[in-house]
Amino acid sequence: MRRDILELDTSISRSMEPLRLSLEDVEALRVLLAGGSVVDWHKAAFADLASVDRLLRLHLMDPDDPQDQARLRYLFDEAASYVEEYLQLRIPPKLREVEDVRDIFLWASNAQGFRRTQVLSCMILKLMHVLQHLEAADLRQHLSISDQELQDAAHALVANAADRMRRSGVPLVAFHGNRKSRMSVISKLLSKRDDVAARIFDKLRYRVIVPQETDVVAALSWLVREVFPYNQIIPGQSRNNLLDPRALADALTPEEREQLQALVDDPVRADTPTNEFSGRNYRMINFVTDIPIALPPDKLPDQDPLLLGRTVYVTVEFQLVDEQTAKDNEEGDNAHSKYKRRQFERVRDRLTRGQYLR
Repeated sequence: MRRDILELDTSISRSMEPLRLSLEDVEALRVLLAGGSVVDWHKAAFADLASVDRLLRLHLMDPDDPQDQARLRYLFDEAASYVEEYLQLRIPPKLREVEDVRDIFLWASNAQGFRRTQVLSCMILKLMHVLQHLEAADLRQHLSISDQELQDAAHALVANAADRMRRSGVPLVAFHGNRKSRMSVISKLLSKRDDVAARIFDKLRYRVIVPQETDVVAALSWLVREVFPYNQIIPGQSRNNLLDPRALADALTPEEREQLQALVDDPVRADTPTNEFSGRNYRMINFVTDIPIALPPDKLPDQDPLLLGRTVYVTVEFQLVDEQTAKDNEEGDNAHSKYKRRQFERVRDRLTRGQYLR
């Protein structure tokens, strides 16, 4: 059985102001829906320092904190050194000696300026992203904190966000959370071709139900603005057959649409496959992301926090669906009992016949 850890039934509210998506919002949602990676971007979409600061705060980095400023500078210097030493590219003094590292985010977003500055800034941002992820994983290996404690911290963060989401006026029917039981994890491992525990991403998962399909975008955009940084979405783990991402461009101004990266060739499609054990008509948005968790000073290893930072990540799954679709997903071939039966048969066949059948 699964163990429920969050059961927040909400009163439907429509007090939210009309949604205005920015270019950054659209790019973030497209990555979420596609399960893509920001490393494949050729341009960022930060409009101003306020949008940069918002992303940094989602990473639990305070732009006004000297220690976080030093950490950001360290990541920048390491990324720039990689470009210079490994890629053998020259970084102009204006970029290499930038006073405020946050300017790199803006230069990576400016397609109207000097093209070389924009390209190099984007390269450095990608490397900073990779370094932060790599060093957070390294930091986690040095901690005397159990996965259970970190998952509890992640749940506390999401539970707080669920309450704030409701109070912000985002239309909600429910926000549920649970952890997979040991039996469920074993079954999932056996039912997958890649039977590696590290790839079972949904040990901690949440389902968000909104009243109408038209409320889906509002809920998704609130999550990427308020709960987790969109660059931490796990590539290749998104499933979407509920929302056509091409419609997101309709919310942009003509100028923003011109800046939008080529949408037609995106790997995001309305028929993105869902879990193989789900019914044919099962519809939802499903994605996996890393949520930053700040470590208290007494839990940090005995070394300079500048080198590995003060943050680790906990992987969490989110599912989002509207109320009518959620009901349809529990009927006929889509019913959860039939999903579990199909999974059970796969597990039984694999254990008795010793091969993975599809």
